[in-house]
Amino acid sequence: MWAKMLEYILTHRAALLAQIGTHLWISLAALAAAVLIGVPCGYLAANSPGTEKWISAPFHVLRVIPSLAILVLLIPVAGTGALPAVIALTILAVPPVLLNTIVGFRDVPPFMTESAAGMGMTDKEILWKVRIPLAMPMIFAGIRTALVEVIASAALAARIGAGGLGEVIFTGLGLNRMDLLLLGGVLVAALSLLCGGLFDALARSLMPYRNLARQQ
Repeated sequence: MWAKMLEYILTHRAALLAQIGTHLWISLAALAAAVLIGVPCGYLAANSPGTEKWISAPFHVLRVIPSLAILVLLIPVAGTGALPAVIALTILAVPPVLLNTIVGFRDVPPFMTESAAGMGMTDKEILWKVRIPLAMPMIFAGIRTALVEVIASAALAARIGAGGLGEVIFTGLGLNRMDLLLLGGVLVAALSLLCGGLFDALARSLMPYRNLARQQ
């Protein structure tokens, strides 16, 4: 089994690299779209509690629908290829980003904002210098969760011709080759773990104050 996997890697190295690149591109495009949607909507919901259910409910309803079903439903609208895959993965990625953003802003201690206001900070300064930095760890945790979920689910994109590592998995299914099924699964899992680790390193570099707080 392992010998067959190694042989496939050596003989299809260029194709595998292209599939990994496509897989990453689709995943990161969906994640970027989810961040652009989830963070502003989460901030709005955190500041206007009455709007939270109206903002989050549609994404929760869509998330109940399996990703593959969403891909199929999008074919008449967006066709096949990368676009419907990115849309479906964005729907999957928005809820963790949205919910963590809401929790992050709501968990900012009131005395911090009151102290900042007492020091003469404007509302804009309080937002950028107090609220956002304190909410950032929770927001980053939501983005990391979304990143891992999106990379794992992006394998389904190959079903509608979007490419990616899912092609290896579906080829294994079609040919009844366990080595390709295992190889595709291992590569997707490894890519998820690698990207998660890199994102953690990025978060630590962008939030050094969090590391200092842990040490103390």
